[in-house]
Amino acid sequence: MEMNAHYTSFVAVGDSFTEGMSDGLPDGSYRGWADLLAARLTALAPGFRYANLAVRGKLIGQIVDEQCGPAAAMRADLVTLVGGLNDVLRPKCDVERVCAQLADAAGQLAQGGGRLVLMRSPGREGPVLERFRPRMERLFAEIDTLAARHGAVVVDLYASRALADPRLWADDRLHLNAEGHRRVAEAVWQALGLPAESDWDAPLPAGAAPGWGARRAADLRFAREHLVPWIGRRLTGRSSGDGRPAKRPELLPYEG
Repeated sequence: MEMNAHYTSFVAVGDSFTEGMSDGLPDGSYRGWADLLAARLTALAPGFRYANLAVRGKLIGQIVDEQCGPAAAMRADLVTLVGGLNDVLRPKCDVERVCAQLADAAGQLAQGGGRLVLMRSPGREGPVLERFRPRMERLFAEIDTLAARHGAVVVDLYASRALADPRLWADDRLHLNAEGHRRVAEAVWQALGLPAESDWDAPLPAGAAPGWGARRAADLRFAREHLVPWIGRRLTGRSSGDGRPAKRPELLPYEG
């Protein structure tokens, strides 16, 4: 399959990043880069079909068990896999086990016969990135190995300076905002050999840094609305995706 072929079907596999958090729509649902990419691919292929099996909070083992088999069975022309970051951001993590599970996921999806796309996830500048950088880079090294094994496309968002800008991230500091997701969709589009619409990695215009008071207020709001609930879920063994169905479980014509 040529890199710039017109794809007729697309299935997305993963966690909250692929579900589309936090690119919110007026009805409370999320759009995200995968929906944006599907909409653009639809314009190239009448009857284009799209499924998105991603569910927020999923660990790579859950993605393997719950999403990869059904995704491979769909035999879509294009399949994206992004996972493992929820694992490496936990306090305790066996990174080598995560890499082995990611390899299992990629192997299953490659059997579906479509173009496989893997991603080195973006990282927001700050102490969280620095704390977990060694784990993330081990995971990303595995992604490069898997891409070579399966002839997959790798979209390197981790190297992006623009996507490290906090202004492209939502208030929860874990998910991209609408502009961040737009840039990811453009990055994948270009990685597939399709004509660029914009420079997805262009830096944001320089802006005045928020003052001390604004930063402290934002920190307190983040702790109250996002950090404390996240810690509570970790302590009780719960996930934000518990009981939540896949975003688009069937490979159907897309009219987004």
